[in-house]
Amino acid sequence: MTDNQLEKQTIKLPSCRKADWKNSLPLTINKLRPGVIDLDCRDWLLGCRELKQLNLLFQQAGIKIDIIKSNITETIISASALGYQTYLNLEQSDDFSSELGRNQLRLKNNSDVFFHQETLRAGEHLEIEGDVLLLGDVNPGARISARGNVMIWGRLRGIAHAGKDGDNSAKIIALQLRPLQLRIANEVARGPKEAPEPGLAEEAYLDSGKIVITPASTKPFKAE
Repeated sequence: MTDNQLEKQTIKLPSCRKADWKNSLPLTINKLRPGVIDLDCRDWLLGCRELKQLNLLFQQAGIKIDIIKSNITETIISASALGYQTYLNLEQSDDFSSELGRNQLRLKNNSDVFFHQETLRAGEHLEIEGDVLLLGDVNPGARISARGNVMIWGRLRGIAHAGKDGDNSAKIIALQLRPLQLRIANEVARGPKEAPEPGLAEEAYLDSGKIVITPASTKPFKAE
């Protein structure tokens, strides 16, 4: 075990309701010695651009980020797209209900997210009534569908259907969107053939009745 591993600390960003990390983080970094850290982003919704800014601040101080933790699934997906080891905080906090099951998390907008921690293989179909976060890939011949949003912490190469009961605001987001077929509400599209842009998670959504795929935004999926 190296000295850096022995001295590794977990640095937590302040709650987004209490302070802006851009103001408080430089003071925290000044107190650290060069080495390796785990960064807990807590309830911050961060995209690839913000995570790169965070990494630059630490790099300038001789600090390397080992693992990125977060309560927010979109932040985890962005961090994974940049190649970081990640950890999704499922522990109860003041932002979540105290009546959580092992496989479900209640978000601030009171929607349920179902977590499935396994790759879907050919012939398998995961169907969820709310939002779904899959920790794995969707292989060719597999399907995933949800009444709400479909979030895939991995590669989508099979079939995905978000908003299966007609929700036009639903989205599909993945580290790599190269599906055999995409469906959002009642619209259907084929996945793109070109390789994705490196280091960016992707999302699919409806725009003027058509399914479009873009780099994943840093905005929440929807608010009630």
